[in-house]
Amino acid sequence: MADMLKSTGAMAGATLASRVLGMVREICYARFMGDGLVAGAFVVAFMIPNLFRRLLGEGALMAAFIPVFKEQEKTAGEQAMWRTANALISGLIAALAIIVGIGLLGITAALEWDGWAPKTTLMLELLRWVFPYLFFICLAAVAMGMLNARGHFFLPALGALIMNVVMITAVLVMGPTIHGKEKWWSGKTADLEQTIFVLAIAVLLAGGLQFLYQLPTLWREGFRPKWISPRADDSVRAVLKRLGPGVIGVAAFQINVLATYCIGFFVGGEHVVASYGYAVRLLELPQGLFAVSMATFLLPTLSGLAAEKKFADFRGQLDDAAQHLLFVSLPAAALLFVMAEPIVQLLFQYGAFTEAATERAAWALRCLAPALPGYSLVLILGRAFYALGEVKTPVRISVFCLGLNLVLALALVFQLEENWHQCAFGVANAISSTVNAVWLWRALRRREELAGVAALGIWRQIPLILFLTTLAAAAAWALLGALAPQAESPVLRQRLLAALAPLLAAGLVYGLLGWLAGVDSARAIVEMIRRPTKKG
Repeated sequence: MADMLKSTGAMAGATLASRVLGMVREICYARFMGDGLVAGAFVVAFMIPNLFRRLLGEGALMAAFIPVFKEQEKTAGEQAMWRTANALISGLIAALAIIVGIGLLGITAALEWDGWAPKTTLMLELLRWVFPYLFFICLAAVAMGMLNARGHFFLPALGALIMNVVMITAVLVMGPTIHGKEKWWSGKTADLEQTIFVLAIAVLLAGGLQFLYQLPTLWREGFRPKWISPRADDSVRAVLKRLGPGVIGVAAFQINVLATYCIGFFVGGEHVVASYGYAVRLLELPQGLFAVSMATFLLPTLSGLAAEKKFADFRGQLDDAAQHLLFVSLPAAALLFVMAEPIVQLLFQYGAFTEAATERAAWALRCLAPALPGYSLVLILGRAFYALGEVKTPVRISVFCLGLNLVLALALVFQLEENWHQCAFGVANAISSTVNAVWLWRALRRREELAGVAALGIWRQIPLILFLTTLAAAAAWALLGALAPQAESPVLRQRLLAALAPLLAAGLVYGLLGWLAGVDSARAIVEMIRRPTKKG
């Protein structure tokens, strides 16, 4: 448990720096373009190639590749391991070149038709610029996966900083404010529909830099780039066999988000995509800090244990991971729900982002917040299946949950008024993510290798964690009520007080009571913090 927390903590530290800077990026976005149609067009255009990063960096390809990569290392040696890596990368380069080429031709052909609505035309024009991003970011994701498999977690996790730095620079240097369309650095007038393309160009630059950043560390590990036909390495076929269905199985949440973005863009109201997008970004902060970090650590660890047939250790690692995730994600979801409005006010309500935009994004966050625990569990449970070489079960479950999400989203959109469409998407994702997690867990219990997983200590401590979560949320709500005037203040330090004080109070209540009540995760975290002090 301690080793898991230490490795995850190192990644979480790097991820925290990236996510904090990512939140600064979102603040710049909000001030720059608000939550209108231009913002919605950019969100949808960027989400399409960015989905490939999610699939590869945090999902399907790594879930398929890392178990094979680790098995090659343990059974055939490093030379065979690097040969497999080169064969996979060679095939990936060829496939991505074809996908990007066909995609650009298709987008260009679509733009020749004059029947599109203006928002759709803008989205397609932006997509034509950002679509090649998937080529670079997919290679960067594979490089990150190889480094994770070699025990490097901290430095690869810092790579996301590059994207945020480039995008923030693009907005600050080149972007205009909405009020008066004044450029931040020159005072000259500019049209948002034109300057938004600065962000599209910045996306391409950031993708290339993220890939180059990984190469020096890979070189020190012994990797030497070499073109090897994928057909010349049998291990690549094992990866591809797992990859196809895994695209859906591991990345259910991201596919759900993209699907709801598309529904919102073409069916929903003017503000729905951007409002929901800001809520997703806020939810991804706790996801990235712990859930994604935990899942990234867990995949190579479980893959190595499965290759060595150490299923008792496998069960132990999975047990610890599940407990840690629920210990963090349940209170995080509750606090996002209670503190939605002051958080959105503090981070986004500047420039083009109005009070009405704050209300829309806050309600989207409240409805989406309950998805956090389910999604967190889906991340690790899906990787447990992949480490065992099983892809069909998570795929079947994810396909069903994807369909459930779409049906619920469409049904709720047509039942609710326009200003509440983003809430429909949040509720649909929360329900489908929870169903996905519970179903995966029940299926995992039936695996022969993991006989006994049904008795995991996670269930014993869930009632206590829920009780402590309720107390923490109540503390935050009570303090928020006392600080309500500060939350509405235009003064930044007062907004900070209204948002941070309840969060800190809730965190202290939850952590202290968790430690006193004997929650395993709380005591493990405290022990990890105290250990260096003892050594000193």
